Amino acid sequence: MSNAPVSLSTALASFDARWSPRIVTRVNDYDVRIAKAEGEHIWHVHDDTDEFFMVLDGELHISLREPAGERTVVLPQGSVFTVPRGTEHKPHAPAGAALLLFEPTGTPTVGDRHDAIPDHVDATTGHALGS
Repeated sequence: MSNAPVSLSTALASFDARWSPRIVTRVNDYDVRIAKAEGEHIWHVHDDTDEFFMVLDGELHISLREPAGERTVVLPQGSVFTVPRGTEHKPHAPAGAALLLFEPTGTPTVGDRHDAIPDHVDATTGHALGS
């Protein structure tokens, strides 16, 4: 990691892959990741950590399976939302979105439990920026 400032717009322009986050910096034991999203991710659960989303551009929908039932949260540009640990969720971006995520270093993008992983979803703990 560099200790130089990072332009998020430049970083986002450096890759095209969807659902394949890049690590832009670290804060304590957390990765700060950016990702491009389009279409559907998969239903998954992070058993031991919350997942923070900030929509930099576009709109993100997050479907949640909660004790009271299933619901979908819609996040327009500039919105933030935290999925609580242990909550099954499925992000989707019908028209595309750019995201900023905070997750503990080493957290897999597909959670600890998940549906089958389609080719368009990268099962990773994040890629270095520029890779």
